[in-house]
Amino acid sequence: MSIELPLEGKVAFVTGAARGQGRQHALTLARAGADIVAIDLCAQLPTVPYAMSTPDDLDETVGLIEGTGRKILARVGDVRDFAALKVLADDAVEQFGHIDIVCANAGVYSFGPISSLDIDAERWAEIVGTNLTGVFNTIKAAVPPMIERGAGGSVILTSSTAGIKGLRSMADYTASKHGVVGLMKTFANELAPHNIRVNTVHPTGVRTDMVDNPQLSDWYAANPDMANNVSGNLLPVDLVEAQDISEAVLFLASDSSRYITGVQLPIDAGFTEKA
Repeated sequence: MSIELPLEGKVAFVTGAARGQGRQHALTLARAGADIVAIDLCAQLPTVPYAMSTPDDLDETVGLIEGTGRKILARVGDVRDFAALKVLADDAVEQFGHIDIVCANAGVYSFGPISSLDIDAERWAEIVGTNLTGVFNTIKAAVPPMIERGAGGSVILTSSTAGIKGLRSMADYTASKHGVVGLMKTFANELAPHNIRVNTVHPTGVRTDMVDNPQLSDWYAANPDMANNVSGNLLPVDLVEAQDISEAVLFLASDSSRYITGVQLPIDAGFTEKA
């Protein structure tokens, strides 16, 4: 007797899926029964100081998803490019018939200089463009097919502890992650009549290449008074694992959360509550 999976027959649209949290979200949703639509930039942005994902990373994600027995449609693309997202969403509907879950996860950040007043225009544009405009573009591209189908669905937006409190030297990142909450609250109201739920997840520091990298470690070693940006969890853990966030994403994607919308869900080990 086969066990019915919680997302059997569902299709999930996941951004930033080449590695890190995005890959783990895609893999977790696939193991729960969903087919996956994946996109990632797979290139380096000039103002991002750590190494970003590559096409090989996305290929690895594809192999992992196929290893679960689920199907995946994967593309290299920039979430700042609405046209690319729209083409992917259209192709997803053509291939799979529908989209049920949107996981707008793609995000980047930079660190230094010490004062946010010294953030230059290029960095501001890249960080806010990816983290906020990219989330809006993802919703705008992937949600209309959900509305047209009329079967409801779930939209999960990745914010951050920086979407709840301010992080020093990171006004661009903090503003973008607060902006994601604004998108969530607006679309939770607008999409509720279509039975589409919209929520945000707010991770603390996660053990991925975005946080656990030598560039950031060296910067905090040189600027120890800034370490409160990524330390100070109430629970006795330094960094949480990507799977910890993926479990929350799976909950919000499934019918277990069918009446939860407009919620900011911290998976932060108490970071935002620490005085």
